[in-house]
Amino acid sequence: MAKDNNKLWGIDLGGTKIEGVVIDSVNISEVLCRTRIATEASKGYKHILNRIKELIDLMSAEVKSSPSILGIGTPGNLDPQTRLLKNSNSTSLNGQPFKQDLEDVLGIEVKMANDANCFALAETKLGVVQDVNPDAEVVFGVIMGTGVGGGIVVNGKVINGHQGIAGEWGHNFLDATGGKCYCGKTGCVETVISGPALERYYEQISGTHVKLKDIVTRRDGDKHAVATQERLAHFFGLGISNIINILDPDVIVLGGGVGNIGILYTEGVKEAEKYTFNTGLKTPIVKPKLGDSAGVFGAALLVG
Repeated sequence: MAKDNNKLWGIDLGGTKIEGVVIDSVNISEVLCRTRIATEASKGYKHILNRIKELIDLMSAEVKSSPSILGIGTPGNLDPQTRLLKNSNSTSLNGQPFKQDLEDVLGIEVKMANDANCFALAETKLGVVQDVNPDAEVVFGVIMGTGVGGGIVVNGKVINGHQGIAGEWGHNFLDATGGKCYCGKTGCVETVISGPALERYYEQISGTHVKLKDIVTRRDGDKHAVATQERLAHFFGLGISNIINILDPDVIVLGGGVGNIGILYTEGVKEAEKYTFNTGLKTPIVKPKLGDSAGVFGAALLVG
């Protein structure tokens, strides 16, 4: 099948699903194909590689061409020195030359970034940044859900960093009460303001385990829910102020399930202002526009 340079192909690799999209290279908002299949990660590393090829073959049949280059968003980061994947919660990928192996399986060049970088890139070029500040030079994209991550886009390009960890604010120290993190450190941002961390805190102070969505809806009349959300606002503001003081982005976009909690955009912003090295907080902190679409579109835009 002929290779087509007029389309942008992207893959969003997740632990349970692999999603693919093909978009027009000129009109990047035009979707030519979008589909997903199960990752079947429990079957191992080589099976994941083959599942990606299966998805590419399905998409190629639909658009009647094949990619000459592929963008892919992954959990974890590609180490620029060793060329091995690291920091992935899909643990079978860690320590593997994933980019090289995928290029060998597909027979084409692959451009790779982590899922938070893809989120930031999509929201910059196709999403909310176009509405808030289309001339933005620096965008910080936040993923706040089961974990906490971040991605940096400068002048429309993803910044990966010397060690491939640019934007990983979720593993900065925030507060010791967060406890041990899977990364081996204590008190990481992720241990304090991720979804599971907020549920743990609510259980500690109430003696009852409650899902995060219920903690949010229980704000009226539940002092423990109020305390949990106030903790979120305070520590979000403290954590994100470090990003603002160092990077001073034009826009910050909050994604993930925790990013939907309204108090972040009111009390959270007020808390951030307390710790920002400025006379006031001028940085727009906004909700995303693309939702679940961001990752796969961002992967395709790695090629463009």
